[in-house]
Amino acid sequence: MKRILLALWAALAAAPAAAVECRDIAFDGSRFTICEADAAREDLRLFLRDGDGKVYGHFTELETALAKEGKRLAFAANAGMYHADRSPVGLYVEGGVQEMRLIPNAGPGNFGLLPNGVFCLREGRADVFETLAFRDAGTQCRDATQSGPMLVISGELHPRFLEDSTSYYVRNGVGTSADGRRVIFAISRNAVNFHQFGRLFRDHLHLPNALYFDGNISRMHAPALGRSDAGFMMGPIVGVVEPEQ
Repeated sequence: MKRILLALWAALAAAPAAAVECRDIAFDGSRFTICEADAAREDLRLFLRDGDGKVYGHFTELETALAKEGKRLAFAANAGMYHADRSPVGLYVEGGVQEMRLIPNAGPGNFGLLPNGVFCLREGRADVFETLAFRDAGTQCRDATQSGPMLVISGELHPRFLEDSTSYYVRNGVGTSADGRRVIFAISRNAVNFHQFGRLFRDHLHLPNALYFDGNISRMHAPALGRSDAGFMMGPIVGVVEPEQ
């Protein structure tokens, strides 16, 4: 028996760790799917267009493109708001190339519900920054997408979130730890308001900063859960890439 246990332990130790850990959870009477990655270890990227400038739009299109490189999507989600032509509403940087500038001012819709923020990918880390703090610090990102509103700002909920708000939608977003390693993407499995969604990141996931990505169009690709949401075309996509096995 001891030999069998040692053999099993050796096999588990030799097996590659999953790039992303996804699971379904319940919090405060609502259901969510969360996917967690270690930004210091995983290949986390933003995607919008292929080499010909065509918007990917769907997880399947991105998967097809990655397969040609011998890679696959371990996880993906929509990652920020966009115009009718799928171009980003605010700052968008991919592979060090900026497609859209930072928008610091208030405006209509959820994006303009200040404070909003930026999801920034740098070497070995991922961070959510409030937009003005990001601008004033002159932070440089390899990949970045601006969205809004912020859900959690330095451990506090967005000041305009109301506990009794009647605005309920399926929502998705991202939160990051202070050291930039722990990054958690979440999507609600039932309609929630902003206050509920923000508390998921602050009170359950214990993340100091979190950013809203979108509502009605929220979608997730989580092969580990047998999930890959389809629908109309998306704009920016965030994904974790790994070699095909």
